[in-house]
Amino acid sequence: MTEVLTARLTSELDKGLDMVAKIEQLDKSTALRKLLSKSLEDWKKNHALKLYSEGKLSTEQAAKFAELSIWSFFDLLKQKKVPTNYDFEELERDIKNAKWKQ
Repeated sequence: MTEVLTARLTSELDKGLDMVAKIEQLDKSTALRKLLSKSLEDWKKNHALKLYSEGKLSTEQAAKFAELSIWSFFDLLKQKKVPTNYDFEELERDIKNAKWKQ
C-alpha cells in the first residue's frame, strides 16, 4: 500500500533531489523514496544505538528496533565504538533461545 505525502522543499533540497534523480537516472519520486528509505534505515540504527547506550533497550530489542540481526548489531556497536551492555543474563537467555530454536 502506498500513501501520498505532500512536502514543501527548500530550493536547495529540490536542486539536490534533481541532481540525485539525474545521476541515478530516476524520476524525482523514486529518488525521494530511495533517499527517504536510506535515511529512515540510518535513523533507526542511530536511535537503537542511543536507546541501547542509555540502557533502555537490551541487545536483542535494539537489534530488532534497528531491523538487524544480533550479530549485525554487534558489528554496528563496534563500528560506532559504543560499549556493549551484554551481560551474563542476556547470554544465558540467548543460549536458551538458540537451543530452543534448534
